[in-house]
Amino acid sequence: MLVPTIAILFILRCGNILDIGYEKTFLLQNSTNLMGSEVISTYVYRMGLERMDFSFSTATGVFNSVINSTILILTNWISRRVSESSLW
Repeated sequence: MLVPTIAILFILRCGNILDIGYEKTFLLQNSTNLMGSEVISTYVYRMGLERMDFSFSTATGVFNSVINSTILILTNWISRRVSESSLW
């Protein structure tokens, strides 16, 4: 009885696999660990608001969304094949 619920929650969680807590990462960054702690969301912030490169920042955000959507669709397809439960 729990397999459909687990499958749906797994699919939804895999759709946000590239989403990391922006606030946590940004607040813990400083000049010494900046190169090692840069993630997509902080990179988009830096390019868009600090360097005023809005078009590149938007393109990077759209790329992140496309990759997340692709992972969501792939996970949904695998779940439908394995457990016969999916989002659509």
